[in-house]
Amino acid sequence: MLTKVYKFINDNNMICRGDTVVCGLSGGADSVALLISLSELSEKLGISVEALHVNHCLRGAESDGDEQFCHELCARLNVPFKAISCDVRSYAEQYSLSTEEAARKLRYDIFMEHSKGKKLATAHNANDNLETVILNLARGTGIKGLAGIPIVRGNIIRPLLTVTRKEIEDFLAKRSQPYVTDSTNLSDDYTRNKIRHRILPLLAEINSSAVETSINSINTVREENAFIEEQTDEAMNKCRIKNALNGLGKYPPIIRKRCISRLLSENRLPYSHKRLEEADTALMEGGKINISGDIYLIGSDDSIELKKISPQAKDVTESPLIIGINRIFDNCELICEIIECENLKKIEAVHKKSTFYLLDYDKINGRTILRSRKFGDKIRLSGRSFTSSIKKLINETIDAELRPTLHFIEDEEGTIFAEGIGIADRVAPDNNTVRCLKVSVERH
Repeated sequence: MLTKVYKFINDNNMICRGDTVVCGLSGGADSVALLISLSELSEKLGISVEALHVNHCLRGAESDGDEQFCHELCARLNVPFKAISCDVRSYAEQYSLSTEEAARKLRYDIFMEHSKGKKLATAHNANDNLETVILNLARGTGIKGLAGIPIVRGNIIRPLLTVTRKEIEDFLAKRSQPYVTDSTNLSDDYTRNKIRHRILPLLAEINSSAVETSINSINTVREENAFIEEQTDEAMNKCRIKNALNGLGKYPPIIRKRCISRLLSENRLPYSHKRLEEADTALMEGGKINISGDIYLIGSDDSIELKKISPQAKDVTESPLIIGINRIFDNCELICEIIECENLKKIEAVHKKSTFYLLDYDKINGRTILRSRKFGDKIRLSGRSFTSSIKKLINETIDAELRPTLHFIEDEEGTIFAEGIGIADRVAPDNNTVRCLKVSVERH
């Protein structure tokens, strides 16, 4: 395994001689194997190794025991060790995050703070990479998502990405090296654990070497994605003038759409596969597409430009959607909660007369915006096979005095919630739903 790790580090230029590498050390098998590998290779690589442990304080004595294990391991390896504690539960409550999301954010904030001017090594392995690809595929992704976890991102490096979990366990067993097991990783509470404990074993029944074969497949996708990115860089350099892409039509569709997605991303605007297809059509055939609020993509003559067009209708009020209490109007609130669907007696999106709505949280695509009604709003309601004009639905069903303060939620594909009307069919809960977004409105 050491030979594989050494080659992977060098092939991907992860480390330079003289670097200090901070190893994120949880005490689990993966991070212990990473620390030992870096420690044993440190002289050959010409690096200094340190270890950083984040105690999430979620499991009481078990969490403290993990920290003590890491401290003793580093003392034996003569590796400088630092442990930082954080209050995940309070942070999750304060920012309306799930425990998993709060722990990850705090962990990486601590990692970044304590690795400035250094490299930060995390212990993601080949199994983790395959899980990520499956998760991205299930939620909807392009080739970037199928390329898996980045090998290098900023100062973060991942030396174990081509090492399987079995190789890690064998590596530790040969050294009679113990490690700790986080009890939460043994449950199916989180989506990734469901993939780890249910889907990967099923793949192993089809091909016992599924993880090993995925390494080459993911590497191939990563290489092809890198080539596409290089071509996109070239097209952007030649075509980009401020918020316009001129002469883009001569490039292949995949490059055109990558350039458009970059233009939107750099302006912090949402997009989806469907939106990029529409934008490409506008580029090649001419047309105008609303991206968000009064921002439009306008295409003509092999060029496309991002422009702000002041609407004739009333200004749209909008704000990023948060889990918790949202306010964009006086005297009313939109409240969002994430609930586990196993706790529901019946999984269904309730109709317009109900006091709350349920959306499949994992079907929501990217950034979500809470906003007021805007010109041209459309939605394909749950259970329907056609798209409806929201204006027509409002005129038919909503009292006139409520219309100015109706709430709407959109993700990167469009409107997913219209107060008093319903939810989009594509985010409706079904028998496979794991988490629901519960949406309710209170007027005072």
